[in-house]
Amino acid sequence: MKPTRPGRALFLAMTLSAPLLAAAQAYPAKPVRFVTASVGSPQDVVGRIFAQKIGETWGQPIVVDNRAGAGSLLSIQHAAKAPADGYTVLISSTAYAVTPFLYKELGYDANKDLVPVALLATTPNILVTSPNSGIRTLKEAVERARQGRDLRYGSPGFGTTPQLSAEYLFKVLAKVNTTHVPYKGIPGTLQATLGNEVDLSSTALPPAAPLVKSGRLVGLAVTSSKRSAALPDVPTVGEAGFTDFEDDSWVGVWVPAGTPAPVIAQLREALGAAAKAEDVRGKLANVGFETGSLTPSGFEALVQKELRKWDKIVKETGTKVE
Repeated sequence: MKPTRPGRALFLAMTLSAPLLAAAQAYPAKPVRFVTASVGSPQDVVGRIFAQKIGETWGQPIVVDNRAGAGSLLSIQHAAKAPADGYTVLISSTAYAVTPFLYKELGYDANKDLVPVALLATTPNILVTSPNSGIRTLKEAVERARQGRDLRYGSPGFGTTPQLSAEYLFKVLAKVNTTHVPYKGIPGTLQATLGNEVDLSSTALPPAAPLVKSGRLVGLAVTSSKRSAALPDVPTVGEAGFTDFEDDSWVGVWVPAGTPAPVIAQLREALGAAAKAEDVRGKLANVGFETGSLTPSGFEALVQKELRKWDKIVKETGTKVE
């Protein structure tokens, strides 16, 4: 019998792991790109806050790369096809869980091509109206529709979570007919609401919050299970009687599948440290976000739960993107 050679096994293990260790030790050796959707979107706003903080910590620039178009589809596609080296990081939102059910040709697999890293922040959507609309509560808006009056609501576009949540609220839960008026992004939606082009709008809370605080818009309801600290006087949709409704929007981080585990760990550590920083928490709070608090496994479970939820909502509302 030949003598065993435990040293050889150890040597092979060290040889195989050496490239991964070297990658982690050198990372980041060049600027990192945070790929996200359009400028001003919730994921862009949150991504820039974290990019600035992590860039300061690492001493390496974090470049925010906006890939606008088809909701968040183009940004997700780009990240899914990027090299798995930690230098392309996807900052996406709840749209990550919605997009697979809206488009026939994705060009990626949401469960295989990208790896969830961390939850960064959460915020509700909000229903808002002009002070001149004559509507003061969500119940009043629904009652208008039940009386046969045309209720026109605006959104940042077909297939966005504000549009889908409003469609589900009105069509499935309240069982009233409405007319959806899509706009190109959140700024167009808010401007149309200010100009009384629609009766109300469903949009992300952060860009709407300053307008509600100043009195230029009226906050009818937030879509989260509890009131937002940014707008504590605005009731929840549940308080309006729709207790089966909840839509907390979130922003998270993914990297291409195959990214070395030590690199993911280093990225996750930097994100976690930034999330605990007082200046980051303050900036997030100022724009209506709360810091994410889930573990990596908790975030992965959330993504899977949200995929199931939005699959159901898209089917029940019959929403399609041509």
